[in-house]
Amino acid sequence: MSLTETAPSLREVAEQSNAWPFEEARKIVARLKKRPKDEVIFETGYGPSGLPHIGTFGEVARTTMVRHAFRVLTDDKIKTRLIAFSDDMDGLRKVPDNVPNKEMLAEDLGKPLTKVRDPFGTHPSFGEHNNARLRAFLDTFGFEYEFLSSTQCYKSGRFDATLLKLLENFDAVMNIMLPSLREERAQTYSPFLPIDPRTGVVLQVPVLAHDAKRGTITYEDPETNERFTVPVTGGRCKLQWKPDWAMRWVALGVDYEMAGKDLIDSVKLSGEICRALGGTQPEGFNYELFLDEKGQKISKSKGNGLTIDEWLRYASPESLSLFMYREPKAAKRLYFDVIPRNVDDYQQFLDGYEKQEGKHRLANPVWHIHSGKPPKVDAPISFQMLLTLVSSSNAENADTLWGFIGRYRPGVTPQTHPKLNDAVHYAINYFRDFVLPEKKFRQPTQEERKALLDLRDALSNLSPGATAEEVQDVLYDVGRRPPFLDEKKKAKDGKPGVSLDWFNMLYQVLLGQEKGPRFGSFVAVYGLKNTIDMIDGALARSA
Repeated sequence: MSLTETAPSLREVAEQSNAWPFEEARKIVARLKKRPKDEVIFETGYGPSGLPHIGTFGEVARTTMVRHAFRVLTDDKIKTRLIAFSDDMDGLRKVPDNVPNKEMLAEDLGKPLTKVRDPFGTHPSFGEHNNARLRAFLDTFGFEYEFLSSTQCYKSGRFDATLLKLLENFDAVMNIMLPSLREERAQTYSPFLPIDPRTGVVLQVPVLAHDAKRGTITYEDPETNERFTVPVTGGRCKLQWKPDWAMRWVALGVDYEMAGKDLIDSVKLSGEICRALGGTQPEGFNYELFLDEKGQKISKSKGNGLTIDEWLRYASPESLSLFMYREPKAAKRLYFDVIPRNVDDYQQFLDGYEKQEGKHRLANPVWHIHSGKPPKVDAPISFQMLLTLVSSSNAENADTLWGFIGRYRPGVTPQTHPKLNDAVHYAINYFRDFVLPEKKFRQPTQEERKALLDLRDALSNLSPGATAEEVQDVLYDVGRRPPFLDEKKKAKDGKPGVSLDWFNMLYQVLLGQEKGPRFGSFVAVYGLKNTIDMIDGALARSA
């Protein structure tokens, strides 16, 4: 990825920017002034005990934004790498709720995830299946990253030197960890977990002896009571996750890693262990967690949040990146109903970018989403408008929608506007899965029926080529009658205002939904005759 456009002027603007990726990148710049390096290592961690979820992607996306910001601040003179690390040597603790063949997984409990059989039957192990899912998705986004497997790092010897260093500092690590544990667990705790050569299970057993010179630990098999002395190297043991995290920071030379708010205490403990091993804790920050529709934390094992594939069924990758960019330190609801807003907001930010300069551009989310090079994308129809068009016409295919679009904007086709064509298909999917099942037409009151008849007549008097503004004026004129007249409000022309109840009624009675785009704009795209027919249909239903 070239940053040839990174001129000093851009760097100077970046140095003053309050966009959060630059704030984070400046922490790394300050770190390098104290401890100069030729290469900066960014890391994201992934626990493949369940299917990848959006939170995992979010960490990679956000870290990528910080990485790019760092490159701008340093004129791209310092080499950077982003490691996507999978903790696939962890023992499977419980069977996830959202996978097939649960009985098979139950038989493999306790084994490293790369030794657990794949319930989907597509890969040699469950860990490798989930790793492949994650990598495939990261690849679709074009992330530049290096994937590392915990299993491979342990077995290849890549961690051996640091594992031996931790063994040398065994007592120091224990002194850090023990105060954080419940008394019962503290009695049997060990940072080293041997892999049982007989069963392949990751053993949670006390270490009876450790020998730093020989590089071994001694433990007792909980089933046979037999004592074993094994090397801590070569993949025969793994570490408990907090010491493991610290060991990884040291072994890989990690300079930056963010983590969820629920891991604040873990970051602190791992940082202490890192220092005990002679390393320096990475920079980073704690982001807030995503919540499901009930306000509960999303979880890979519960499968109660959006999956990566689900978001991409209903919206563009860029809209997901925008969701991740926004307020990383604020808890956000991550459910299907957040998608339309992020799709349309992304386009608005993109449209606004061309009109901006300097610091304002660097504060625009699309600058960070596209690593400083946002594309030019013309979107003549908003996503919310597409959803309303699908809903109003019950469109089951893209051709129907393109008929409306082509009449509204002659010359706009799937070929000239491929991104809009993608949005058309997203809108159809979203309508079928979420709007249609909830679609309920409200019966109008007698007063509302009269207002709808008045609106029908008023629209009939407009010319077929009436603009969105002309339609909107008619809507306001008809709405300025009881019960929708709002004397407390004033329009720009000084006329009395119109209650929101008027527009809410139109959506509820005519479209069977609670809200939608600006109604005048909708009529302009949908067509006057189609709108009049829709009013007639609503009046017939309620007769």
